[in-house]
Amino acid sequence: MSQPTIPTTPSDQPTYALPAPLLDLLSQYLQEQMTPTIEIDPNQLAYRWVGGRTGHLQPLSVNLFLSLDDLHGIDKQKSKLVQNTRQFIKGYPANHVLMSGTRGAGKSSLIRALLQAHHNEGLRIIEVARDDLQILDKIRAAINALPADCHCRYIVYCDDLAFDSQDESYRTLKSVLDGALDSEQDKLLVYATSNRRRLLPQMMKDNINIYNGQTDEVNPYEAIDETVSLSDRFGLSLTFHPMDQ
Repeated sequence: MSQPTIPTTPSDQPTYALPAPLLDLLSQYLQEQMTPTIEIDPNQLAYRWVGGRTGHLQPLSVNLFLSLDDLHGIDKQKSKLVQNTRQFIKGYPANHVLMSGTRGAGKSSLIRALLQAHHNEGLRIIEVARDDLQILDKIRAAINALPADCHCRYIVYCDDLAFDSQDESYRTLKSVLDGALDSEQDKLLVYATSNRRRLLPQMMKDNINIYNGQTDEVNPYEAIDETVSLSDRFGLSLTFHPMDQ
C-alpha cells in the first residue's frame, strides 16, 4: 500500500537569493530610472531643476533688482509679454511664449523683470533646461496637486531652447504646449528663449529629396511639417532684432 503524498506548501519550496553585488546594481538601476516625488512650496519665488531624470527642484535665491523700466529698446516686445503675463495672473486666457532673436537683446532679462514686477501677485518661475524637458509632466502634476486656495501661477522658463534632428525630447514639450486632458493651463505656461526662430532644423536636402522623388515616405511633406510645428505651438512669438548703438 503506497503512502499518501503530502502536499507541499510555498514555504517548502527552495528560495534563491541574488548575490549582493547584483542586488546593489539592481537597486542603483531602479534609482536611476525613478523620478522622486516633486513638492512645490508656493512661498518660494523660483526653482531650477537640477540633476537630470532623478534630480530635484532647487530653490533659487532671486535678486529682485531688475525692473521692467530698466529695459529699453524693446518696448513692443515688452508690452506684449507684460499683457500676456497679466492675463495669466488674473486667470484669463494666456499664451505660451517663444522669444527668439539675437543674443543679448534682453530676452532672459525680461523673465527676471517679470518676476520682480508680479511676484506679489502670485507669479512664480521654474527654470528647466532643454535636456530635462522629460520632467515637465511631473512638474505639471505637482502644480495641479497644490491646494485649491493657492493662487500662484507658474511659468516654466526654458532658456536657449533648440533641438537637433536626433533629439526626441521636444515631443514632451509639444504635449505640454498642446495641452493634455489632465492639464491645467490656467496654472502653468511655458516661456522659452532661443536664438533660432525655428526650434528644429530645416534641411534643404529634405525639399530636394521630395522634388526629385528620392524619399521612401508616402507623405513626405508631413516630415517637414513636423519640424516647423513645434514653434507654431507657442501662441505668442516675439522676435528680438539686433540693436545699434
